[in-house]
Amino acid sequence: MIDKNREEFRTAVPVPASMATAIAGYKWTRDTIGAAGGAVYRLNGKTDAPDMFLKFGQNAVADDVADEATRLRWLARYLPVPTVAQCIRTSDGAWLLMTAMPGETAFQTLEAQPDSRFTIVDALAAFLRRLHAIPVDECPFNSGHTYRLALARKRIDAGLVDVRDFDDVRQGWSAEEVWKALQNFLPLVPDPVVTHGDFSLDNLLMQQGQVVGCIDTGRLGIADRYQDLAVLWNYLEQYGTALQARLLQQYGIPNVDVRKLEFHLILDELF
Repeated sequence: MIDKNREEFRTAVPVPASMATAIAGYKWTRDTIGAAGGAVYRLNGKTDAPDMFLKFGQNAVADDVADEATRLRWLARYLPVPTVAQCIRTSDGAWLLMTAMPGETAFQTLEAQPDSRFTIVDALAAFLRRLHAIPVDECPFNSGHTYRLALARKRIDAGLVDVRDFDDVRQGWSAEEVWKALQNFLPLVPDPVVTHGDFSLDNLLMQQGQVVGCIDTGRLGIADRYQDLAVLWNYLEQYGTALQARLLQQYGIPNVDVRKLEFHLILDELF
């Protein structure tokens, strides 16, 4: 069933000939949440065939789509993630075809089960600990704050930052004002772990009270652990400070590093 708040029906879009057979016979809906400049389609309704997801991007976004395929294949050794069925990169763009995973997003689960929100957050914290326990020396991807600052600067200079999407506390700020604010936190001494990079409620899938997988792994790489903590902590704000405190407690942080938390929240505005 289509979620009208998060998806909309679409006709099939052109794909490379080598992918056409794999997607034939499916119904298409487009994900209206996120996608970071690309497009995400859910393919469903094909008899005796599993649901699939197709991510498409052009220009710089095409590079991101192809990079995500590489990260998905690597992360699959450690955590449940979508299986890459095909990834095709051409001069016209990149197409990433993936298996659909079971469950609903953590956001949908929190909304549907308000009386279970503390246990849901416990499950999110447990999954985050599992991710951060992956040996750093086995990860070939860098997403540290120095690297992300360089990317952020390029995005500012290219006019790619959407200031309308800033958090309420920074509404009315320019991208340059965000950049200037970041400099006040430097230098920053990282505590490196393998991070998801966008550990949000929409990118975590749950079933029967447990996190059963994560999606949208294009930013995965070695970074300070507060990169993931800050994103999830910020998303939980809409449910109250008690849930935010629960996240930190269950993750295992008795004394939060407010400076790091704030830095990563501000940095995330530029992506």
